[in-house]
Amino acid sequence: MKYDIAIVGAGIAGASLAAAIGDRARVLILEAEAVAGYHATGRSAAFWSETYGGPGIQPLTTLSGAALAAGGFLEPLGSLHIGQARDAASADAFIADFDNSGVELVRVDPAAHIPGLRKGWTIGVLEPTCAYIDVAGLHADMLARARKAGTILALNSALHAATREGGRWKISTAGGAFEADVLVNAAGAWADDVARIAGVAPLGIQPYRRTLVQLLTDPPVPMRLPHVAHLGGDFYFKPEAGGRLWLSPHDETPVPASDVQPEELDVAIAIDRLEQAVDWRVVQVERKWAGLRSFAPDRLPLYGAASDAPGFFWFAGQGGFGIQTAPAAAEIGAALLLGDAPPAGIDISRYSPARFMNRFA
Repeated sequence: MKYDIAIVGAGIAGASLAAAIGDRARVLILEAEAVAGYHATGRSAAFWSETYGGPGIQPLTTLSGAALAAGGFLEPLGSLHIGQARDAASADAFIADFDNSGVELVRVDPAAHIPGLRKGWTIGVLEPTCAYIDVAGLHADMLARARKAGTILALNSALHAATREGGRWKISTAGGAFEADVLVNAAGAWADDVARIAGVAPLGIQPYRRTLVQLLTDPPVPMRLPHVAHLGGDFYFKPEAGGRLWLSPHDETPVPASDVQPEELDVAIAIDRLEQAVDWRVVQVERKWAGLRSFAPDRLPLYGAASDAPGFFWFAGQGGFGIQTAPAAAEIGAALLLGDAPPAGIDISRYSPARFMNRFA
């Protein structure tokens, strides 16, 4: 029951990190739920976009793209960012944000790509590299790689206590007691809670609720439709199998870390915003769900050791982009934990938790 590294959280963050380091360290993953990836990872909108998360996240997404494609986890989709005349400045700023980044953005007529688009939606910026991402397949692959390397996954093991004694962490969980040299906080929305349990200063990671609905429309959504996002941030939607549509009102409601559920008002707002953009008739709301997105105050992730607690490592604050950046994040985590070379071309110091120390204690 003694390990080199204990990772709290078996979502995409913890699973990808374990896959990257499990062949060189004795690794334990502690998961509070009965299944891994129950909260944020299992409720993803399931697309990979180089612009998602902004310029500070783009290098991580771009670096991860090659690994995700090589693993067969990406399928072509494309993304079309649309707006009305009042969104012209937003379109200009959006394109400017990614100047010299290598991300391909092309101005287009959105009506040529979206059948039934209502009049007035005249601004379009196409991001052709956007792709579907097989979230379940990726998460399962990461867990399988970790297990093959010797990682132990302890389910139903919510963290109760963690104290530093004799240079090791003494860890008490619902599933038993463990010891580890390093405690990695990959707990997503619960990251600040885990820090408090371990006596470490929290860093202000705030969970937000995001709503998604699956719709049946008339006419059915064509599979050639790209992912569509409003430049003003009011909605996004994408086609799914069987002519279905996944739609979000792009909501971000601050909530405590919990098993969040969708609010009927957010579902209604999503449908209203969709109907203002296209003339499709909503036949049925087939599914609705909500997930958690957890951000640090500057919306950049936290990768690195806590300066106020020996052996405590932050691997959290990955917002809604943790899945699409998982390979790069795991590479950074391995570099910091095991002394690997950091990813070329990425300034990993900008993700250091030191930037928030003592601000949220």
